[in-house]
Amino acid sequence: MSRSGIARIYVPPRSAMTSGRGRTHVWVLEHELAEAKRIDPLTGWYGSGDTEAQLRLRFETREEAVAYAEANGIPYEVEEPKPKAPIKPKAYADNFRFGRGENWTH
Repeated sequence: MSRSGIARIYVPPRSAMTSGRGRTHVWVLEHELAEAKRIDPLTGWYGSGDTEAQLRLRFETREEAVAYAEANGIPYEVEEPKPKAPIKPKAYADNFRFGRGENWTH
């Protein structure tokens, strides 16, 4: 089951539509396109005969994703996640504290 394309193993970013962190600790194995997309002359839709590019496999750990790719003979590339900036807790009362560094503006 070897392919000419390389699979990508990565941690997907969280949705910009949410502030939650659910589903941000999974690893995804995604194939790249093996053939270019083309326009179907009958419908006008873009398509391809490559069905593996439609798959997105999810794994709990990086090691599981790598083991799956190696067991199935899939060439892969691992993208390590960027380190997350620490979250500084804030309180509404900090807007009114004595000795605040910046001026209050409306």
